[in-house]
Amino acid sequence: MVVFGTRWKGKGFEAFALSNPMSKIVSRLQNSLTESKASGLLMDRVVDVIDIVFVLLEVELEQANLLDQACFGCHIVTACKDKKHYELSLEEAFYLCHSLKCLEVVWRDKCLENDELWEFMTSRRKLFPIFYKAYSHLRVKNWVVKSEIKYGVDFVAYRHHPSLVHSKYAVIVLKGNEDITRLMAWPSFHAILRLEDGVAKTLLLLHINNVHDRVSSSCFEHYIVEEQILARWNPEQCHEEHITGSWI
Repeated sequence: MVVFGTRWKGKGFEAFALSNPMSKIVSRLQNSLTESKASGLLMDRVVDVIDIVFVLLEVELEQANLLDQACFGCHIVTACKDKKHYELSLEEAFYLCHSLKCLEVVWRDKCLENDELWEFMTSRRKLFPIFYKAYSHLRVKNWVVKSEIKYGVDFVAYRHHPSLVHSKYAVIVLKGNEDITRLMAWPSFHAILRLEDGVAKTLLLLHINNVHDRVSSSCFEHYIVEEQILARWNPEQCHEEHITGSWI
């Protein structure tokens, strides 16, 4: 089967990434945001009749650099020179708030507790619990995780900063086996596999099991993540002269 390895974008990029591990970059960001008592504002806007909810974060220039290095948020260009503004996805904001405990989130002049924030986010996005579990499952393993729709998937995962390396996994998030119908239409499923092959990404399914309806920020800790890699069969690997004991 075809499983793609890590594809670095330039000579020396792998060595640079190894000498600057993502875990240490995220730790520096965590310390900086904690010391400054950073807070973000819950915002929403309508795009093509779709209500998009996000967290707006204003930071100092040094923190902006750390956000960029750690790949959190999307920089928003403004006229302000002393501060920078970032748009955080709900998954990114809740990860900084709940997992790293370095961000407070404000809604209508009130700083929300974890359970209040969880309830707000699940009320605005029904699938937020399983998407957050998938996001945090990869982030805690020091993968850089970004939302992605142009490849027909939910996320893409990078070994390090996207400026250094191409994304390795195209990720689809499924609620247990209930969402398996999403992959049952063979033409669509085959098209996704062909597309991921074309852009040299491995398709990773994350099945989120043991999901229940309790409205609590601690409920996702009981969710179980099952990882499944799907790849197209490569006939060349069935030739005897190509068999070396391992397909991957």
